[in-house]
Amino acid sequence: MNKQARLNRLAAMYGGDELADLAKQFNDADVASDSAAIPPGKYRCLAVSGDLHKSRSGTPGYRVTFVVDDGEHRGVRLRHDCWLTPAALPMAKRDLLKFGVTRLDSPFPQGYVADVVVVKYTDDDGIERNKVRSFTIVERLDDPTADPAFACDATAVNGKEAT
Repeated sequence: MNKQARLNRLAAMYGGDELADLAKQFNDADVASDSAAIPPGKYRCLAVSGDLHKSRSGTPGYRVTFVVDDGEHRGVRLRHDCWLTPAALPMAKRDLLKFGVTRLDSPFPQGYVADVVVVKYTDDDGIERNKVRSFTIVERLDDPTADPAFACDATAVNGKEAT
């Protein structure tokens, strides 16, 4: 398809002003890095969700999703898996009790702010990923809905996710 045909197709999909706005946004957008892993360190985060899940191999777990709340990595999601195996249950219970989670079938409580220690590791597939090494609850917000990060569905926060 030649250049004019592509422009005609785009103009049919988008109105003239809408296409111009989209083109401007594209031109002004920053280029994302190939690696979404953030540098190791301590980050102030919001705990935005917690859900039961299973690993690809079937291991049961409880995943807590944090969102970095300050600095240049604001909006990046970090996941902390609490594995629900007999050997790992004591650590899972320790971590979940920090949020007041006493029952796995209860909704995840909102409003927790934590200092999260993040490390990097290289996975079996050779990709650098982040891992939450530890976290400390530093605050419980009275009105978590006042912070937009708590309104997210934990699938996209500012379009960024650490691996």
